[in-house]
Amino acid sequence: MSGEISVISTIDTAHDDMIHDAQMDYFGKRLATCSSDKTVRIFEVSGDQQTLVATLSGHEGPVWQVAWAHPKFGSILASCSYDRKVIIWKETSGSWKQLYEFCEHKSSVNSIQWAPHEWGLLLACGSSDESISFISTSGDGNWKYTKIDRAHSLGCNAVSWAPAVNPGSLVEGGPKAPVTATKRLASGGGDQMVRVWREEADNWILEEKLEAHTDWVRDVAWAPSIGLPRSRLASCSQDCKVILWTKDEVAGGSWTSQVLHTFSDVVWHVSWSITGDILAVSGGDNKVTLWKDTPEGKWICVSEMDKTQQQ
Repeated sequence: MSGEISVISTIDTAHDDMIHDAQMDYFGKRLATCSSDKTVRIFEVSGDQQTLVATLSGHEGPVWQVAWAHPKFGSILASCSYDRKVIIWKETSGSWKQLYEFCEHKSSVNSIQWAPHEWGLLLACGSSDESISFISTSGDGNWKYTKIDRAHSLGCNAVSWAPAVNPGSLVEGGPKAPVTATKRLASGGGDQMVRVWREEADNWILEEKLEAHTDWVRDVAWAPSIGLPRSRLASCSQDCKVILWTKDEVAGGSWTSQVLHTFSDVVWHVSWSITGDILAVSGGDNKVTLWKDTPEGKWICVSEMDKTQQQ
């Protein structure tokens, strides 16, 4: 084991119960947290100082996730909850208010993620009612939604958007290459599968079923693209495994799988670095590990932090 993680700041969130998610905004100046106490809290972060600036109340159950929209749309935050609702919040003149409340799911909404900003203000939501919904607005104050019914039997636990950059654009012409016109999304669920979807004529089509896990898939993360000719996904599961999925988008072919590691407990979350070559993994063993891709194509653990180091 090489390398270590240093704790640079600890925030007293003032939540009265378990915290389920914490997300920094695009500029790293604000932190949003959510909890079983049914609230969302927003902090201003400056160096090692944090100031609670807002407590958002509106949910009627534990709040599972929060997600910041791209700043080009203003200060917008989404939250999802066991109460079956998704609430979109907006800050105007220093005051946070509900912009939109989405109540079309029949069970807990477990995961939310905003699409790449190139595709507009578009939010994907995965629910225990087995469906995935897509909420969008053109900015005129009106919201619309579409839905994939029966996306995952036993429920959808996680959603993750594909990058808006064409795979292979670095080879084909770099940053001047156009963004892809095809929206794609990965999801994971209680059916032990990772599924890849693509939009066609305002409908969502199942593109791939990725089968390798032997228990519920708890999280899925699409790696950021730097223009290389491949797509990469990471998924984690109650089977204690993290699996990497790779597809050569230029040459074609199918997704291939590689077990990153088998852990000692359930793995709850996976998250990529902005360059897509480091993967953070956290789970029931109370540890966070960082894994790095080597030039030889091998993944090695470069850092580990347990719960005692986080306190």
